[in-house]
Amino acid sequence: MIGNHFRTVLLLTVLTVIIMLIGRMLGGTGGMFIALIFAGGMNFFSYWHSDKIVLKMYKAREADSQSTPELYGIVEQLAQKAGLPMPRVYIIPQQAPNAFATGRNPDHAVVAVTEGLLRYMNNQEIAGVIAHELGHVKNRDILIGSIAATMAGAIMMIANFARFAAIFGGLSRDEGEGGGIFGLIAMSIIAPVAAILVQMAISRSREYMADATSADITRDPDGLASALEKLCAYNKKIPLQAEPATAHMFITNPLGRRQGLTHLFSTHPPIEQRIARLRGQKPAPANHSQPRTPDAEARAKQSWDRLSG
Repeated sequence: MIGNHFRTVLLLTVLTVIIMLIGRMLGGTGGMFIALIFAGGMNFFSYWHSDKIVLKMYKAREADSQSTPELYGIVEQLAQKAGLPMPRVYIIPQQAPNAFATGRNPDHAVVAVTEGLLRYMNNQEIAGVIAHELGHVKNRDILIGSIAATMAGAIMMIANFARFAAIFGGLSRDEGEGGGIFGLIAMSIIAPVAAILVQMAISRSREYMADATSADITRDPDGLASALEKLCAYNKKIPLQAEPATAHMFITNPLGRRQGLTHLFSTHPPIEQRIARLRGQKPAPANHSQPRTPDAEARAKQSWDRLSG
C-alpha cells in the first residue's frame, strides 16, 4: 500500500510538472493560474455536490435499518471495523451488480449498491464489495480524484488556450522563453493526452489500494476476489446503464474492459490482476479455481458469521 501512496504522489507531481512546462511554453504564468483557478472552481463545486448529483442521476433511494436490515447491518459493522462514521446507504434500481462510494469526506460518505449486487452476491461477497467502497472513503480517494481532475482540467484548458495562441499568433513577448510556435502546438497536443494518462493511472492505483483496504477490514480477501469474478461475469450479461463521466466511481468499469494500449485510458486495473493480488494475500485453497459448490457457499456464510461476530 505504501508503494501505491508513493505512486499517487509521483503521478500528481507529474501533473504539476506538465502544468509548469506548458505554462513556460506560453511564456508566462498568468494564463496558467487563470486556468488552474477555473478548473479548481469547477471541481470544488463537484467535490461538494457530486454525491447529490450522482445519486439523483441513478435514481438511488436511501436505505435504512428498517427497509434493508441485512445490508445496513453489513455496512454498519464494516464501518466500525474500519474506524469510520456510519455512511449513508443507497440502493440503485438496476439489475447489473455494481457499487460505488461518494461524499466529500468520511463524515459525509455515501455507499451505493445496485439491486443486482444484492441479488447475485452472497454475504461474504457483499462484505468484500462494501469494504472496498469504505476503503475509498478511508483513503480519501474522492479528494485525491478531485485534485487530479482539477490539474488535468487545467492542463486541457491551457492546451486549448495554447492552440488559439498558435493560430492567432498570441505568443509570449519573449518567444525565446517559450518553445516557438511549433513547440507550442506540439505541447498543446501532447499535454492533454499525458494528463489523461496520468489521471487514469492515479485512478487505477487507488483501486488497488481500496482492494487491499477491503482485505484488511474484512480479513477475508477471497470475499472480494469472488465478488470481482461474479461482477466480471454478470457485467457481460447485464450491462449497467451508466454515464461515462461516472464510470470511474464504480467498483468495476460498467462500460466494459479495455484491451492492449487502450488499457492505459482505463479507470480500473484488469480484474484478473486485482483478483491475483487479493488471492496472493493469503494461501489459496487447493480448489480455489473450481466453481463454488453448496458446501463452498456454506463456508462463505460461516466466514461472514465469523466477521459479524
